[in-house]
Amino acid sequence: MNIVVAIKHIPSIADDVPVKGNNVDFDSVDFVLNEWDEHSIEQAVLIKEAVGGTVTVIGVDLIGELDNALHLALAKGADKVVKITADDPAADSHMQAKWLSEAIKGMGANMVFAGVQASNDLDGQIGPMIAAYLDMPYIGGVSSVEANSDSATVNKEFAGGAGAKYSVSMPFVAGVQAAPKPPRYAPVSKVRQMAQSATVEKVAPSGDASSGLTFKKMAPPVVTGHAEMIEGSSKEVAAKIVELLKSKGLA
Repeated sequence: MNIVVAIKHIPSIADDVPVKGNNVDFDSVDFVLNEWDEHSIEQAVLIKEAVGGTVTVIGVDLIGELDNALHLALAKGADKVVKITADDPAADSHMQAKWLSEAIKGMGANMVFAGVQASNDLDGQIGPMIAAYLDMPYIGGVSSVEANSDSATVNKEFAGGAGAKYSVSMPFVAGVQAAPKPPRYAPVSKVRQMAQSATVEKVAPSGDASSGLTFKKMAPPVVTGHAEMIEGSSKEVAAKIVELLKSKGLA
């Protein structure tokens, strides 16, 4: 079983994200592995452990920070890692999907996993576009995959807590919402070991695609007001709230 997982490294949303020019100030932020891609890696490793096979993790290196995410993937159970050396922070999802699909074409993948979306943009486009470029069926919102000889049983989540089970012929692309188990913890010592000993295969970007959109401006939200903190005892706070509501014509 040959499983390829497409990942994305993103600015950590746990910290402030400063703006520089028309983009994020990449020199001032930490980059982390996208949350849903961690679930994709976990799902792939679970299949490998169940039926055997190889897990290859691939990503687009936009600013020279992808190696950390790839070493983490190896520490979590991936067998091979590949980075597309783009060095283009402005590359949109269409371009990244094209580069990924061109690199994946020669890998003989039975299954291709991608996180259903990324925490920094939430657009969820890369998985479906990879499927379109590879001419493979796509199923998104996936919560588990069980592999058979030439097909897989896939559980898909819908809004409102509904779910459905599908039989999908290989090869196919899945947008992983969640793995059946939480992503496994990779000790720092093991990640460091991978950083010192593992080989990251480098691939030049190939192909061209565009969303047709021009990015014009990025800026922090404009501050238009602030919250008023009411202090005092519970009775004093209640009285001030009533007074405030009356002043607004709401009481």
